[in-house]
Amino acid sequence: MSVDLESLSEATSGAIGALVSTAILYPLDTCKTKYQAEVRVHGQHKYRNLSDVLWEAISTRQILSLYQGLGTKNLQSFISQFVYFYGYSYFKRLYLEKSGSKSIGTATNLILAAAAGACTAIVTQPLDTASSRMQTSAFGKSKGLWQTLTEGSWSEAFDGLGISLLLTSNPAIQYTVFDQLKQRLLNRKQNKTEKGSSPEAISAFSAFALGAISKSIATILTYPAIRCKVMIQAADSNDDNAKKTRRRSRKTVSGVICAIWRKEGVLGFFKGLHAQILKTVLSSALLLMIKEKINAATWVLVLAMSRYLLVTKGRLKNA
Repeated sequence: MSVDLESLSEATSGAIGALVSTAILYPLDTCKTKYQAEVRVHGQHKYRNLSDVLWEAISTRQILSLYQGLGTKNLQSFISQFVYFYGYSYFKRLYLEKSGSKSIGTATNLILAAAAGACTAIVTQPLDTASSRMQTSAFGKSKGLWQTLTEGSWSEAFDGLGISLLLTSNPAIQYTVFDQLKQRLLNRKQNKTEKGSSPEAISAFSAFALGAISKSIATILTYPAIRCKVMIQAADSNDDNAKKTRRRSRKTVSGVICAIWRKEGVLGFFKGLHAQILKTVLSSALLLMIKEKINAATWVLVLAMSRYLLVTKGRLKNA
């Protein structure tokens, strides 16, 4: 079976970019997730602002707990971005080969991106659930990956899968907007890449700006679903009886929607939107910037490895 080298290069550079951006922004991600997961009780919030989460970690001398679940998040980010970028690149190339078209329309691009996102969500959902539970656990009380995954039934590891599949529209919108803006920028510069050479690249600043714009649009359009997903996956912190009762309601989309509507009103569906935009825009922009800058080097490395394997295979046949 032949390997799509360009798709492999895209996947590798995207995964490395995700790994670096996740590690850099993880404390902000933890604060954001804990802030989103909280529901108002008796008319009051424990965290009135995103900074309250950070202050709690500092005041309780648990600053390192802002990194709880980092290993799981990095693993999930690396795998998800590798699967996504490989699938997205492969589906695009397959469509162009089968259709004979020279370009991909916006509607088709959205469908291909959503298909890649669905594959990614199914493969990485247990890791996504585990990382959310670790982040929303009380500071200093986060459990390990295996213990987190096995503390409930196997089906609970897939909490939020339905919303995750719905949220495939988020990266689909993001990367479609990014690709369209990138292509317009490259066309303006008339920077055409010859067949067999390294993929097209744009400047780091351009990649950062386009990444920020595309992610902002995707985040605003899908945010209510994002908050519902965080609440479904969040760890419980109260007594066991209350915990069991709340977990039963939070495992369903309807239960989460009713809880937000009853306790916070319509604005509750957008609680933490500014934090989500800040984190995801920075993360996405860093990811795409890193990916664009290392893509050429990754392409060269993949070609070198491919040629080495071909030479080795030839020597083994002749031996």
